[in-house]
Amino acid sequence: MNDLKKWLTAFRLRTLPLSVAGIIVASCLAEYNGVFNVWTFILAILTTIAFQILSNLANDYGDGIKGTDNETRIGPERAIQSGKITASEMIHAIRICILICIGLSFSLILVSFGTSKFLFSLLFFGLALLCIYAAINYTVGSKPYGYKGLGDLFVFVFFGLISVIGCYILYAKTINHVVYLPAITIGLLSTAVLNLNNMRDIETDKQSGKNTLAVFLGLNKAKQYHFFLVSAAIIVSFVFGMLYYTSPFNLIYFVVYIPLVFHLKRIHKITTLKEFDPELKIIALSTFALAVLLGIGHLL
Repeated sequence: MNDLKKWLTAFRLRTLPLSVAGIIVASCLAEYNGVFNVWTFILAILTTIAFQILSNLANDYGDGIKGTDNETRIGPERAIQSGKITASEMIHAIRICILICIGLSFSLILVSFGTSKFLFSLLFFGLALLCIYAAINYTVGSKPYGYKGLGDLFVFVFFGLISVIGCYILYAKTINHVVYLPAITIGLLSTAVLNLNNMRDIETDKQSGKNTLAVFLGLNKAKQYHFFLVSAAIIVSFVFGMLYYTSPFNLIYFVVYIPLVFHLKRIHKITTLKEFDPELKIIALSTFALAVLLGIGHLL
């Protein structure tokens, strides 16, 4: 039981709802356009969760062996940092997770494209390998991109653009203009989650040489950047609601603007780094709720 608990903790289950937000939006848009497939949906969810767990394990390993996660860290205790999982055990788990990601990706591609659309299959298998690379190299290796301030860009692209647009293509085998604004919205909010995490860890990251964008900007400018990300997501999603309006029910996701606005007000008033930590759950769950309500609202 203790072994299971330590691995579930290392998987960081609270990050999983955010990871599937883009899949949910794309799936609802696909259903609206009559191209939804339940097996594509199930496999897309499972594949995305596998990629997120791989990223979480790799981040735990990378930050753990570099000493970035240490006793001064504010957030939740990490597996290698605490000594509950050894570096060699984590490497073994990462290898298994990579195999699972490849297997699920192959299954997803086969179900979505069959054997008739070879170029699409080749493109998405390449994307799957790129996702594996991105998940691992955020903190692992001699030149991890997360230590060079590039994490925000990767999160925006993978959690937003690739997640929403890519998933829709799995259903429709083509791109539809309806996916662009939701993809940007989810990408901006997902990036805000990362920025909030980086603001919380700004001092320990700075001391360990992890030069996130928050470290480059400094705390005050990182707060302004956070305000931009969340505000831009609200504006983009509002424009989506106006452009594709057919019923008042389409706009039910506007209710999520309330916790997002209050979140920004609290961020502005924060004076100690530990105050950022509770806001992570709020912004992550708000993103998930917006994705679900935007998707369902579009169907009503």
